[in-house]
Amino acid sequence: MPENVEVIFENRTAMMRKLKKKSYEINMQSFRDEHGHFFDEMLKKVNASEDKAAASLEVGKEFADKIFDAYNTKGKIRGAMQADLNLFMIYYVFPAVLLTEDESAKELCDGLKTAWNNRFDDTNISYTDYATLYNSFRDKIFGMF
Repeated sequence: MPENVEVIFENRTAMMRKLKKKSYEINMQSFRDEHGHFFDEMLKKVNASEDKAAASLEVGKEFADKIFDAYNTKGKIRGAMQADLNLFMIYYVFPAVLLTEDESAKELCDGLKTAWNNRFDDTNISYTDYATLYNSFRDKIFGMF
């Protein structure tokens, strides 16, 4: 597992604030530029294994443990923090992995999702791809948003 992988969550508040189609596109590009090497390293480990499912789950467990360790207080994650981390996973981490278009990207996302849901209490997140999320945004509705 890459060292200091928890840094990918440092700008989560700013990246999730006032999220619109254009800002999501810009945020995702800068996120991938800055942190893409973490996903490349994870995928490299999965691709090097004969059992990709087991390797994905192992990488996912290491990832979830590091994030939990970085953001817990006395062994627990506050509800608001957990919600922020979950949303960031859905909006940025999973789509960034899938955008690599690596043959093992979906397998890695499955491992990350399973490990994340097991590590964080009362969590049952799933994932989708960047295009689906991007197309769900609306820039303006009748000029109101």
